[in-house]
Amino acid sequence: MYGKKIFVSIFSFAALLLSTVTLYAQDKRYIPLGRPKYKDTSIVVHADTTYEKDLFDVIKSVFNKNHNSDKVDSISTKPVFTIVPAVGYTLQTDLAGTLSGNVAFRTGPNARISTITTNPAYTQKKQIIVSLQSNIWTKNNKYDFIGDFRFYKYPQSSYGLGTNSDLANENPLVYSFFRFYETVLRHIGGNFYMGLGYIYDNRWNMSEKGQLNGGVSDYERYGPISKSVSTGLTFNALFDSRDNSINSSRGFYTQVQYRDNYTFLGSTSAWSSLIVDIRKYYKFPASSDNVIAFWSYNWVVIHGRPAYLDLPSTGHDPNATTGRGYIQGRFRGAQMVYLESEYRFKISRNGLLGGVVFANAQSFSAAPGTPLQTIQPGFGPGLRIKLNKVSKTNIALDYGFGREGSRGLFINVGEVF
Repeated sequence: MYGKKIFVSIFSFAALLLSTVTLYAQDKRYIPLGRPKYKDTSIVVHADTTYEKDLFDVIKSVFNKNHNSDKVDSISTKPVFTIVPAVGYTLQTDLAGTLSGNVAFRTGPNARISTITTNPAYTQKKQIIVSLQSNIWTKNNKYDFIGDFRFYKYPQSSYGLGTNSDLANENPLVYSFFRFYETVLRHIGGNFYMGLGYIYDNRWNMSEKGQLNGGVSDYERYGPISKSVSTGLTFNALFDSRDNSINSSRGFYTQVQYRDNYTFLGSTSAWSSLIVDIRKYYKFPASSDNVIAFWSYNWVVIHGRPAYLDLPSTGHDPNATTGRGYIQGRFRGAQMVYLESEYRFKISRNGLLGGVVFANAQSFSAAPGTPLQTIQPGFGPGLRIKLNKVSKTNIALDYGFGREGSRGLFINVGEVF
């Protein structure tokens, strides 16, 4: 099985090398196979990128010996559209084909670049994934409107509740899913923002095949339902002093989100949760380009009883990157505590190749009201290939290991955190 996955990954990377490639920085899941029409000028640029090379430089130099690096294009109030085919790979989808689309524009001459991106995909596991994300800044950067819209027809296995759950308890679940999130953040001062949001999650046609070993599943014990709606308000605070949101080398990031779901708005049940996302980046050694990064992602149900698939779980953070070494949804419960550290270093002086080593630890409770269980570790090495030297965007190829023989290849465009 792992040989097949590695073959798929090699095929995806070979297809990339045979194409002319430039990344638009907002796409972090898929590898574009065509060349977009612009680069994002809102990204912090290296002090000196003249000696650095990215994958686009390498490909162009093969066909054009006199190739000079492209200059950064300018985005104005006139929208710039990009549509490119792409391929992606994750443990939960295997090979995925997608058509990535992007619109970039400014609402005013001095405004940050606003983006709208979409990535409809069909996967080797017959999953349908349609997503649309938006990040729109007002002309004076006083407000930031953040949207997240998704539709999934998404067969996916569950393994029970808590980090004491057994891999042998695999239970294939099938469901359809629609999400509508919209958040408005207001600039308070410095790097600090606060705001409110509206959230709506709807799952229907939910069913289980049952545990493959014949046992009674935690999904059955928890209370199976064929439909669930969770809708309400979010209260958000953000502090972000990173030098580059795509690939940070210094700075601090903290986001706190309190979510309250109300039955009068249509929720199946009333419940609330809290997410605290903390990240810190240091150059190490201080005089080098190497970075040591730390990430803490904590997600807890404060009160109420969410539907089974609304509970915190591995790989269900906004970027689906927690828990390298484990398949998405491997651990699930009412409380999630997650820690990760990664050391990022150069392999080639021109920055084209880099490497990482990472280690993470996660602990989940079972149903609401139960304590945290065993800490489950993950670790592994990774390779970084510079895709865009201006935005510092890498293709991330990681091989993660976990408990019970869990292991696999993880491919991402952009850093994991």
